[in-house]
Amino acid sequence: MAELMGNLRRTNYCGSFTIESAGSEVVVCGWVQKRRNLGSLIFVDLRDKTGIVQVVFDSSVTSDLFEKASSLRSEFVCMVKGTVRERENKTDKIKTGAIEILASELKVLSEADTTPFEIVDDTDVNENLRLKYRYLDLRRPTLQNNLFVRHKVCKATRNYLDSLDFTEIETPMLGKSSPEGAREYLVPSRIHPTCFYALPQSPQLYKQLLMVSGFDRYYQIAKCFRDEDLRANRQPEFTQIDIEMSFVERIEDVLYPIEGLVKSIFKETIGLDLGEGHFRQMPYREAMERFGSDKPDTRFGLELVDVSDIAKKVDFKVFSDALAIDGVIKGSVRAINAKGFASKLSRKDIDGLVEFVKTLGAKGLAWLSYPVGGEIKGSFLKFLSEENVKELSERLNFEEGDVLFFAADKDYVVFNTLGGLRLHLGEKYGLIDKDTYDILWVTEFPMFDYSEEEDRFVAVHHPFTSPMDEDFELCSTEPMKARAKAYDIVINGQEAGGGTVRIHRREVQEKMFSILGFTPEDIKERFGFFVDAFRYGAPPHGGLALGLDRLVMLLTKTDSIKEVIAFPKVQTASCLMTGAPDLVEEKQLRELHVQSIERK
Repeated sequence: MAELMGNLRRTNYCGSFTIESAGSEVVVCGWVQKRRNLGSLIFVDLRDKTGIVQVVFDSSVTSDLFEKASSLRSEFVCMVKGTVRERENKTDKIKTGAIEILASELKVLSEADTTPFEIVDDTDVNENLRLKYRYLDLRRPTLQNNLFVRHKVCKATRNYLDSLDFTEIETPMLGKSSPEGAREYLVPSRIHPTCFYALPQSPQLYKQLLMVSGFDRYYQIAKCFRDEDLRANRQPEFTQIDIEMSFVERIEDVLYPIEGLVKSIFKETIGLDLGEGHFRQMPYREAMERFGSDKPDTRFGLELVDVSDIAKKVDFKVFSDALAIDGVIKGSVRAINAKGFASKLSRKDIDGLVEFVKTLGAKGLAWLSYPVGGEIKGSFLKFLSEENVKELSERLNFEEGDVLFFAADKDYVVFNTLGGLRLHLGEKYGLIDKDTYDILWVTEFPMFDYSEEEDRFVAVHHPFTSPMDEDFELCSTEPMKARAKAYDIVINGQEAGGGTVRIHRREVQEKMFSILGFTPEDIKERFGFFVDAFRYGAPPHGGLALGLDRLVMLLTKTDSIKEVIAFPKVQTASCLMTGAPDLVEEKQLRELHVQSIERK
């Protein structure tokens, strides 16, 4: 590698040197990380994307060079020529710690003002300030490494899928609005007044049409957009590894190739071998009943246990209200056993947990504590008979030192309450082994949910999802019991991707639209081009999308998705660096036939 700069050409990256490099004459380029003047010697830490190398300027070699080096400041951009030599005082803090470069020539390529914050990894600078100067923040080694990992994920994806005869195809960014999903970003058309394009939430329809087109196996590293509220692991624009394949009808036909891809990504990016064999599969219902979540973190216990049958015998209004109205079951009572927590949780701590679950939608939290050497106490102990306590203890393995937490409500509230509580306790009290990767498939999701707001059934995934073969009739008779050929891949309690086997027969698709309450006019308006394509022969097909940003976040073990995206948005979906979104000139709005209701 050689890059011309005056009479000098870069010969090496800063982080490429080992003890075997000693004696070599080299030219390096980079930013000044630190300068130390010891009188007759000046030491400069020079940094580029590969690391840091120490450069030495010796006044006994040349006074002009030494004087020039005296002017160097942090973040100056320099080119240095010199000879690599073994360091007297070696260090293991940097990978080039066995050598240094004795400088013989120096070029200052660009000077720098004092930066708003120091370019170091262990910074406690306010995140908003870092994002305002993101181009400086990206000089930090940790963020650069995150983006290098991202690059490796893309490279490993392309290499692996190419080996399985997948074809990379780009689909349009400007498409037709499909309001059935999340809120979209709309783009006004200048040529077609009052009409709008929609930025893609996913390439879903296009990739299914590519299967109808006969491409058999497609993938794309696709930019997608959703106008949703932001969270730590969500951005308004995000990237998917989008995959679709033909002639698949069983979910395993999709899962197994994806497992190979995931294993390849882990191996090629962080050197982790995930071993032989398939990932575990856990039905949705089991995930909810054991962990209170459809993205269960199974690296630790605190599993939910259904105690509704025992609670039914307890004269406690909270339980009875949850379990029956006029004798009709409407909810459940479930519990988790925080083993050994009696000595960790004071009454104040427990009260804090009660307040915490209220943020999850719970009305409250019942509890029992059994201190070592003490007697059982709790929020509803007076309502329990000795027999009740005995049954609960046997069901929940309740022993000295343990604390039981109970939630009683509709199932979705109970799951959300105890599922959130177990994660909170697991994180706060170090129950989770952060050095491991726990990967599983969650399968057999519900086909439908019921929207009280719209007074109709809605698709849990999307209207093109195929039902389980054995549940086909249930779609008509008992839709809420029907299961879908749907699957999510869950890594360490995070949904890393998901997909479905699709409907490929026109009559089945029409039936699904009917159950969802779409009129023939709705179908033609929203999906006419898509449904028409199925008249000309569609193969069985299915696919999946992996969230690239979230996957890189898991591989690099960062807590925020912003740390793995070069130029992310903040909570308000704005860019602090560029000021986007921003006002535009009235002339531009007129050309787009758009009128701004309010401009401040």
